[in-house]
This record gives sequence, C-alpha cells and structure tokens, in this order.
Amino acid sequence: MKLTLLSPLDGWLAPLAEVPDAVFADRMLGDGVAIDPTSGELRSPCDGEVIAIAKTQHAITIRAANGAEVLVHVGIDTVALQGEGFQVHVECGQRVQAGQRLSSFDLDRVMRGAKSLITPVLIANAHAYRFESRVLNRAVSAGDALLDLFPIEAREKATVEPSATVSVRCELVVHHAHGLHARPAALVAAALRNVSAEVRVYAHGRSANARSAVSVMGLGIRARETIALEARGLDADKALALVAPLLGGAQERTPAPCAAAQSSKQVAEKILTGVVASRGIALGRATLLREDEIPVEEAGQGVFHENAELERARGAVRAHLLELSKRASNVGREVIEAHLEFIDDVDLIERAFAQIARGKSAGFAWRASIRESVRALSALDDARMKERVSDLLDIEAQVLRALRGEAIASARALPENAVLIASDLKPSQIVALDVSRIAGLCTARGGPTSHVAILAASMGVPALVALGESVLSIAEGTWLMLDAETGHLQRLDEEQAKHDAERMLQARRERARAERAAAQQECRTADGVRVHVWANLAGLADAQAAVANGAEGCGLLRTEFLFLDRRVPPDEREQLEQYQGIATVLGDRPLTIRTLDIGGDKPVPYLALPNEPNPALGLRGVRTSLWRPDLLRTQLRALLRTEPAQNVRILIPMVTDVTEVQTVRSLLGEIGEELGLNRLPPLGAMIETPASALLAQELAEVVDFFSIGTNDLTQYVLAMDREHSDLAARIDGLHPAVLRIMRLVAEAASARQREVAVCGSLASDPAATAILIGLGIRDLSCVPSSIPSVKATIRALRIEACERLAERALDAKTAEDVRGLVACTRDVNIRSSV
Repeated sequence: MKLTLLSPLDGWLAPLAEVPDAVFADRMLGDGVAIDPTSGELRSPCDGEVIAIAKTQHAITIRAANGAEVLVHVGIDTVALQGEGFQVHVECGQRVQAGQRLSSFDLDRVMRGAKSLITPVLIANAHAYRFESRVLNRAVSAGDALLDLFPIEAREKATVEPSATVSVRCELVVHHAHGLHARPAALVAAALRNVSAEVRVYAHGRSANARSAVSVMGLGIRARETIALEARGLDADKALALVAPLLGGAQERTPAPCAAAQSSKQVAEKILTGVVASRGIALGRATLLREDEIPVEEAGQGVFHENAELERARGAVRAHLLELSKRASNVGREVIEAHLEFIDDVDLIERAFAQIARGKSAGFAWRASIRESVRALSALDDARMKERVSDLLDIEAQVLRALRGEAIASARALPENAVLIASDLKPSQIVALDVSRIAGLCTARGGPTSHVAILAASMGVPALVALGESVLSIAEGTWLMLDAETGHLQRLDEEQAKHDAERMLQARRERARAERAAAQQECRTADGVRVHVWANLAGLADAQAAVANGAEGCGLLRTEFLFLDRRVPPDEREQLEQYQGIATVLGDRPLTIRTLDIGGDKPVPYLALPNEPNPALGLRGVRTSLWRPDLLRTQLRALLRTEPAQNVRILIPMVTDVTEVQTVRSLLGEIGEELGLNRLPPLGAMIETPASALLAQELAEVVDFFSIGTNDLTQYVLAMDREHSDLAARIDGLHPAVLRIMRLVAEAASARQREVAVCGSLASDPAATAILIGLGIRDLSCVPSSIPSVKATIRALRIEACERLAERALDAKTAEDVRGLVACTRDVNIRSSV
C-alpha cells in the first residue's frame, strides 16, 4: 500500500545529511528527510495511530495504516529542555488524521535551548519500505507532499530459533544524562545489526525490543534509572556485551545455564582507549565527579533587582578568580585569565541584560546568554574552539552558584591516588581540588587541547580524554591502571593484578628518572648516527620545560598562542618580545618558528573570514597569511629581528603548491632589504597535505627544509577528523598509507640534500621512533615531556634494523599491523635484527 508522507511543519526541506547529529545524519534511527521549521505547530504527516510520545514532548511517533512508523523529532538535543516550550495535543493510542495538530512549541524558546531546530522526519522501520518522489532543498508548508513509501515485498529469510539454553540477563543503571532518548536508543539498535540474538529492555513493568529505537524510547527511561536487559539466542553473550556499555554499568547478572555467564565481567574489565591529553602512567582508585545542572527560575523579580543580582554574582566570581590566580601555576593563571575575560565579556553581559529586560531572572538570562555562545562555538569545525565550550559552561556554573549563595567552587575530599572520572571536567574543578591526591584524570568527552588537558600537563598529572560514555559506568573505588603513554585505561580487579601494576609503575618511574638524567646529552643511535631531538613549543613555559628535558632545539614554535583569544592582533613589538624571550631561553639552540596557522579552523574576531561550509578545507595556514599579507608582513618583521639570527628558521604551514612558498620568500626578501639584513633565515615548508607530499620533489627546489606535520597529514590522508572522539582509536599516523606518503617526502628531501623533520604527535610516540628513523628521518620534534623517553629509545636502535622494520611497515595493511610489528621487534631486540 502506497503512503504519501506529508510535511508536518512549515520550513525548508533538507537531506538528513545536513542534520548536525550523526545518529540522524547516518540514518541510525531510520531514513527520511529533515525540515528547518519556520512555525511552531507540528501536524500529523499521515493517518495513523500515535504509538509513542517522548516524556519530554519533543518527539512523536505515528504508525501508518501500511505499518510504517513515522518519527518526528523536533530539533536536536531538545531532550535537554525536559519539555519546556512544548505542548502535546494528542495521547498515546489515539487515532489521528493527516494534518491534525499533534503539538505546538515555542520556536524562540526551543531555538535558544537546543543545538539546532532542524527536525528529522523519519521512517523508523525504513528497511521495509522503498522511497520514491523525494525532492529536497525547497520550501514546504505543512501538508505538502514530502515523499511516497511503498512496502517491500517480504522475502524468505533463514532464521535461527533462539535457544532456550542460551539466555543472559543483567541489570544496570542508565548513565545517559537525559535517559534513553533518540541517540542512545539508536546506538543500541545499530550495535545489534550483526547479531542474531533477541534482546529486550525491561523498565517500568514493560519491555521493548532493543532493535527498535522507537520502542526503547517509548519506555520513557530516565537518567540513573535501573533497567534490565535480557538476551536470548546463540549470540546472547555477544549481544549483551555490545549493548551494556552503551547504556550503563552492569550491576547484577542472572544468567540462565549457559556458556555466556561471564560476558558481564568481560565488559566490566574491558580496556578502554582514549586520547592522550597529558602523558604519564598512574595507578589509583576511580573517583567519579558528577555535576547536575543548576536549576534556575525563568521569571524575574524586576529589572532593577535582577540586574543588581547579576552584577553581584559576577563580582563574587571575579573576586574568587583573582584570589585563585595568586596561588595558581603559570598555566593555571593563563586559564584563570581566560575565565576573567569571559566574566566581563561585553556580548555575554549585553545579551543577559536584554533577557532581564524581557522579564527573565538573572540566572535564566546568564544561562541563555552563555548557551548562545556555546551553540556558536559548537557549530564551528574547530576542535580548539569547541573545547572553549567547557570554559564557558564553567563560568556559567560559577555565576549561577554565586546567584544561589552557594560556594563558587567547592573542593571535594579525595582519596589518595584518585583517578578522577567525569563526563568533561571543568577547569575550576581541577583548580579547587587537592592536586597532591590526584593520580590521573579521565573524561568521556573533551579533547587534548582543552584547558583541563593543559592544566593536567602543567601539573604533571597523566590524563586521557574522549574515552567514551562507558568510562562513566566504572564503579567508585575500582582500582585502575591509567596508561597515558599508550592511551589505555584498564580496570584491575584482582590483588595480584594491582600488585603487578604497582611494580610496573615503579619500574617506569625509575626508568623515567634515568632517562631524564641522560637526556641532556646529544642523541645518537647505537651505531653512532646523529638524530636531533627537538621540541614543539607554544610559549615561554614550554621552552623552559623543553630545555629542562634535554631538547636540542625547537622544531616547531606554534605562534597561534599570540593571536588567539584576543580582539586585536599582536603588533610587531609584542611579537618580537615573545619570540626573543623564547630564543633567550633556548640559548644557542635552533628555533624554528611557524608563521601563523589560523583561519577557518581557528577563527579570531579581528579576521572577517568568509563563511565556509568546510573550514578545515578553506582559508587555513599560509592561505590565510596570503589573504591578509599585512599580518604576515608584521610577523615576518618580528621574526627577522629575533636574535641570534643564525638560530632562527621560518616554517610555512599548510603548503599545497610551489607558488605559496615563492610568494613568502619574495616577501621575506623585501622585508630583509628594509631591515638592512645581509642574510635571511632558512625557509621551510610543512608537509601536512597530500598535495604537498606528492609535490615534495618540486617543493625541495624552493625550500631549505621540510617538516612533516603528522597530525593534519594523517587526518587528510585517512579522511578522518583527528579530534573526533569516536574515531580516536583509528586516527593513527602509523597507518601504512601515511607512512608511504612520508617515504615520498623523505626520498625527495634526500635527493636534494634537504633536512626533513617530523613535528607531529607521531614524533613523540616511542613506538614510532624506529620506523621514522628507518624512513630516513633524522630530526624529531616532540612535546617536551616525551624528549627523555624518545632519546632513550633512539640510543637503543641500529639504523639497518630500523630500515628493515620500516620496509615491513610499508607493506603492512593496517595501523594495528604496524604496531604489532613494533611490538614483535621489541621482543627480539631491534638492536641487532628485525
């Protein structure tokens, strides 16, 4: 039976791919279309029966006469509104007609509180239907035809009857902040696609098929509620092992007599993989930090009163931050200064006052203003800007606590050797804690350049981020081994395991002390080949740490630290002071300064960049510098005035062709003449794009050296965002495709006798050192803390063995295969053979 689906809203019709949520964009919940609404009335897209209404009223599902389950989900992340701004006009089980009003919502309120207003209209059981007449990218009115659906004829399917003897059941607490809404329900259904077991979710005296996201959503399961999972069939154990970590931590398991009885234990003991934010090893007890959202009243008590309250709260937070800065480290003060900027940000304050003028309370107004900035930053295709979201939410919470008369930052009592676990820690939480009792940090979300990551590194606390939601299911007090060298977090259940981990940790600490003592010497392989180990820097503090750790120079000074988080660009004098300060710390060591790498991926207020659909592929690096040559000229003048001139080298980021280098070299010559210089510093190109790698022979004709930025190069070669937490384990510079690209560059550099360095995170990975040397790399630029271990690794290597290992790595099929080769060579001693 044909079903014509009608538009439930007025608005703009768009493909699902434009929805800013992978659950919808990747069709995990079903296929369909999306509508960016211009009205606040939701009408039925067909005749049928209402089979599900979200408790938060933002989503309604209708079953049509032909069996199609039509889900309309108003906005993205609207579950967080908890029904605020929505009013439903129908009931579950009610028959409705096409065009009948289902609900109404406050368009302005939802827009302010949600990630996006764009509304997916989905067929939840799309596998059973054929879609026709789907015309997109046009304006629609409620009642306009969207598409036609035709049932697919049933086909014979081979089925496996669930075995009564293979049944597993467990109870767990749901860890998702807003319960089992669209996203987690879709992830569960997607996880079960390739297993044959029947899985049911039990809650509130009802059950649902876990393969049906709509049915699971219909249970109305809220955060921290206890639910039961039951899996039956030959794949029961596997099914439960897949689903349990997506929902919460298993508490109790009651298996039927079967071989699957241990899977809950296997899930609980699973080694989690995250992104290294601060290197090191830690052993300690899991300590969970949870922070519920602070409630606020919407209605105010008058403009004068609410304005005064907001000013009082902001003043209290400002005084608190200034007091914290007196006893904070240099890095801590930098974070606090950023928060002080936010507390007095003109736009934030003006937006809050505007809300108060509309009758809102100070708390409501401040939250609304902050959340508007949060949405703007979250929409940017730039991990660094997105990570500032945590800082904004931190300031939001501090002001709201001050408004409520509560302590602005309360320090929780920690056990000794605490491994802190949180969804995403706030900087103020870290500053308020007793650092002497913190062994390590773990977060489900976040990134390696967040302020929490920076604070952890400055405190010498090992930290992993982007571990995923399953880390939040680890029980309080569990012994954990946090390895922020390999990126792994392991649960330790047995006393012997804990004992072994302590011994390993002590051995690593002793080795680290010996490596640091030896790091001040120049670095050579076991057979005498010189390898320079330099440092990546982003400021004066990094330079001081690098020298202390044995850096032989700076292979990459990221100058963005001077240009970000400010309203006007630094002038020549300010830049010269900063570069000169770093050069003075380095002494007679080389200083490689990268010109400004900023643009669509790192926007700044004083650059009126064009709107770009994909900033990572737009104005970046040298493209931005050539687009704004006034900024480049000022920076080059400061670089050419830095002393001692013979130690300075200039590096151009994001190069894609020869003309970019030639243009910069020409400008460098002009400025050199203006300054009366007889000698210009060496000019190098960063190899971060496939284009620059493939043109390495041509680029070698016009540059003095190469520096391979493996972070960007890896993401462009693999077509994966290097800051994507779900892809963290797959973004690996040891992927054979990346290694083959690097070999092209090394060969081109060798042919023209050009130096070639690696300055990305791969240079700091001891597991990659032998392969990089085997590819012909003789300059490695690392994060300062990893220099001693990288030097120690190099001193144990022989070139011939490294070259044989590199050849085998180039022939491998996956990054896992390459790392397996490295592990094997360690076992057979790479000093002599591979």
